[in-house]
Amino acid sequence: MAPELTPLVAVVGPTATGKSDLALDLALRCGGEVVNADAMQLYRGLDVGTAKLPVGERRGVPHHQLDVLDVTEAASVAAYQRHARADVEALRAAGRTPVLVGGSGLYVQAVVDELEFPGTDPELRAQLQTELDTLGAAALHRRLAERDPAAAADVLPSNGRRIVRALEVIALTGKPFRARMPAAAVPRYDAVLIGVDRDTGVLDERIAVRVDAMLAGGMVAETRALLRRGLRDGPTASRALGYSQVLDALDEAGSDDAELTAAALERVRSETVRATRRFVRRQRSWFRRDKRIRWLDGADPDLLERALDAVHAVGSRGAARS
Repeated sequence: MAPELTPLVAVVGPTATGKSDLALDLALRCGGEVVNADAMQLYRGLDVGTAKLPVGERRGVPHHQLDVLDVTEAASVAAYQRHARADVEALRAAGRTPVLVGGSGLYVQAVVDELEFPGTDPELRAQLQTELDTLGAAALHRRLAERDPAAAADVLPSNGRRIVRALEVIALTGKPFRARMPAAAVPRYDAVLIGVDRDTGVLDERIAVRVDAMLAGGMVAETRALLRRGLRDGPTASRALGYSQVLDALDEAGSDDAELTAAALERVRSETVRATRRFVRRQRSWFRRDKRIRWLDGADPDLLERALDAVHAVGSRGAARS
């Protein structure tokens, strides 16, 4: 298939809905490969706690943009955009269907739409970081609210890294912070966007089961191993769901080698479940604003066939235009 007729498929939506399995099914049926759009799965070693599919469970489908960062590195959506688009365009040139999958909304949009991200100024960034360390995230968030109320509404008051970036962009460009979902996105590709969601009660239970499986599968041991590789110094990876809760428990225990008590592990579990459910609400809010997304029920036994219908419809439109 000619590159211009090879659709980009994006499988998006909240965590724990079944996106990874659907993306594999689509890749196998469409002659494609998977491109990761989960910011935390970019990191080497963040495996158990991010539900990263082990190589043996990928059914022979090549995956891109997994395990490309060390835990000490900051994730950059601009850098991700360059690398992921290169993967997408190489796959399309080879007649392979790129299947973009993940729940990091800005990362997905950075690939499928024409978004531009301003550069950075190390001196300004350092100054803002110093202010963050001395004044706190709440004070900088109030400043952001004065300069760009819309951006402040999108950024959590506790997310110091994101607040610093917003203030940096405003200072550099003299314009509002625009690295967020615009009212009318300008598509880069003729893409099909498939959203996967589930009933809230069902998804809440799936999240609890997933967190239990992560703890049983060695997330605490994985966190300890990552600490030896500099996890605490990682501005992005150290904030990953589950890992940040384990770090808090180890801090409370007074040693990274301390055995966590049953009570401490239960706090890690409950706080991770609660934080993940809050994250799901933010993911829904982000993706539901994009009216191009065709939403499907992750529990539908015909999920794959419905998703394939959407893919074939886009392919048919492209063929008709050619």
